[in-house]
Amino acid sequence: MKTFKSIFGFVLLALMMVTVSCNQVGVQSTEELVAAAKETVTPIVVEDLMAKLENGDMILLIDVREPAEFNAGYIPGSVNIPRGVIEFKIGNEAFWDAAMLYMPEKEEEIVVYCKKGSRGIFVAQTLEKLGYTNVTFIEGGWKKWELTYPSMFEKNLDAGAHDSGGEVGGC
Repeated sequence: MKTFKSIFGFVLLALMMVTVSCNQVGVQSTEELVAAAKETVTPIVVEDLMAKLENGDMILLIDVREPAEFNAGYIPGSVNIPRGVIEFKIGNEAFWDAAMLYMPEKEEEIVVYCKKGSRGIFVAQTLEKLGYTNVTFIEGGWKKWELTYPSMFEKNLDAGAHDSGGEVGGC
């Protein structure tokens, strides 16, 4: 009987631990995480970005979508660094040498974008945490640029088919 009580007590304790751990306070949805990150970073609208580009301002444009998304169409002059590797490539001299570009200084103007904006918001926040002081994200992302300036884009046609990688991240 004592063994039964011990086993029953152990099972009851395990069940309580599972129940408590599944109801953690502070767990957020993706939308809540994006909204919280958006409060800490600065947006730029596509019209203001276009004005800066037409004015010849020195801006580092980083497209944080996956390569298949980038290759299908991107803002002229953009560098593709997917969100999942930004922390490893932004300060990697070998990456910038291979791209035949200078590694960005911490105070350089950097504009990041993704398909619709959410990944760009996260990357802008990450870059700020890494010490970059002049980072913005494109409000509405690539889709907003594409709708506003439908003839102002480039493609990498020989880099692989856009459909092969599928859509990533949903944002």
